[in-house]
Amino acid sequence: MCGIVGYVGCRPAAPILLEGLARLEYRGYDSAGIAVANGRASLQVVKKAGKIQVLRQQLNENCPEGTVGIGHTRWATHGEPTDNNAHPHLDCSAGLGVVHNGIIENYLELRRELGRKGHRFTSDTDTEVIPHLLEELYDADLLRAILQARRYLDGSYAMVAVSTREPGVLVATRQDSPLVIGLGQGEYWVASDIPALLPYTRQVAVLENGETAVLGRGGMQVFGPAGERKSGRSFQVNWELAAAEKGGYPHFMLKEIFEQPEALRQTMAGRLAGPRADLSAEVALTPDFLQELRQVVVVACGTAYHAGLVGGSIIQRHLRLPVRVELASEFRYSDPLIDRQTLAIAISQSGETADTLAAVELCRQRGAKVLAITNVVGSTLAREAEATLYTRAGPEIAVASTKAYLTQLLALNIFYLWLGEIRSVLSRDYMETIVKSLQSLPGQVQEILEGADQVAETAGELAGREDVYFIGRGLDYAVAMEGALKLKEISYIHAESLASGELKHGTLALISRGMPVVALATQKHILEKNLSNIKEARARGGRIIVVTPFAGPDPGPAGESLPEPAGAADVAAVADRVLRVPLAPEELMPSLAAVPLQLLAYYAAVARGCDVDQPRNLAKSVTVE
Repeated sequence: MCGIVGYVGCRPAAPILLEGLARLEYRGYDSAGIAVANGRASLQVVKKAGKIQVLRQQLNENCPEGTVGIGHTRWATHGEPTDNNAHPHLDCSAGLGVVHNGIIENYLELRRELGRKGHRFTSDTDTEVIPHLLEELYDADLLRAILQARRYLDGSYAMVAVSTREPGVLVATRQDSPLVIGLGQGEYWVASDIPALLPYTRQVAVLENGETAVLGRGGMQVFGPAGERKSGRSFQVNWELAAAEKGGYPHFMLKEIFEQPEALRQTMAGRLAGPRADLSAEVALTPDFLQELRQVVVVACGTAYHAGLVGGSIIQRHLRLPVRVELASEFRYSDPLIDRQTLAIAISQSGETADTLAAVELCRQRGAKVLAITNVVGSTLAREAEATLYTRAGPEIAVASTKAYLTQLLALNIFYLWLGEIRSVLSRDYMETIVKSLQSLPGQVQEILEGADQVAETAGELAGREDVYFIGRGLDYAVAMEGALKLKEISYIHAESLASGELKHGTLALISRGMPVVALATQKHILEKNLSNIKEARARGGRIIVVTPFAGPDPGPAGESLPEPAGAADVAAVADRVLRVPLAPEELMPSLAAVPLQLLAYYAAVARGCDVDQPRNLAKSVTVE
């Protein structure tokens, strides 16, 4: 989850490194630093705890000169966020520097051994063993030292190294953690993610797992783990730079919430044909395998896990296929029952989530095939899976996931329709109904966004509270989990989600007068039961905010009012506030119900003065376990 940048060429390196780090801020960090080689015996290093602005101020006073350098934003895993623990880290001579993303699992063993050989450590990090290990192995050939060092390092890592003894050269290597290379005319850039490269180049190469690249005057050379030459392949990035900027919105999160209608259109483009969903041209799973499936296992973390809960429930209900939805962080420690007739669906916005990648590895070891649902082309998850379904949401900068979540839900809906047709368990009429409803989703989401002011008013009521409860039944329970996560991660309000029927099994003891309870009521077939549970909270003095399509008349296509849906009066009777969403088939209601909850969290966080895009202690791409 750290951010890495590197540059080698003919321009001043420091401004490029600083700009690259700023474009990786969304990954989360607590310190930043750069190291520049400029012909001296020692690297010129500037690093500070805190935001990049602190580093920028330091560089304004003393900016290293030179055309080769590395930079880093650190999210603390080993050692507190301090200047000493910030990257880059150096060897004893200060002539060799390293930036690193990941975790070196055997760092204590290496640190003890290197300490016995006289190496002096100045930080508490696992990373610092790397430059000292390289120093031990170094004979003026940085490539050879890194290839040898890989044999000693256990864990995940992407790293870039520079040495004053090899001017004009950067060496980059990766194992599980991501690393991309930007190609220019006689110059190269290295970064953890593509946005850091876009101001300078659109030609990008992805370093594959186990590969090492040497960048410099001799061009780009790529080597395998044993030093064998590899052919590095590049591709053209078509993103516009503006896609990674706020576009006039006060925060990336709000911009990304309002981008959801277009993101949904991109996700379904070319995948819905007439009454059918068709993924045969892009999802490399054979009909024979899909027909013979005996179970589906969904693995994911955080918001992606909540999307998996919805998708897994729909697959099991409509395809009559056993589905388990598992937290990836727990999955591989549970000795799961997986075989060759298992499909594992792994969901990750970045495609670099360490826990999800570990779960995928276990699934593949036991014979399962893996379908990746991810947003990032060329990500590790996409490369490790047998098949990939890209969500096409575009760059998501805010730490709190919004458009990635909705596009994951949509991808899962498209997939289950396609799978259902292959397994001959869905009728043509049913599929046609759902496909038409999917095509209406972008417009319905836009309708919710046009009522954002109403949500902002409701959010103002939450801003002064320290506890909020989210409840729902069935698919609504999964949405309640996502709503609670959004509120607590960006507003720091304690939020708890639970199945509505569980209120009376303990949590009612915490409901007191004025306590906000956000109730999801979108599932018609269990509406009566859900209303009974909502009434239990209301009877204890809870202030009830209901998200529902079942309250008030439904506007017709020309704006005229249609009859009130059944149950509307009952919903209105239990609610202090109603956040109304359009009506859709029950399978698609989670996509609509999530939008007001995103806005609720956003406006509550703004009212509380929180750092919406970069909430404390969190990172966008979680690349450590």
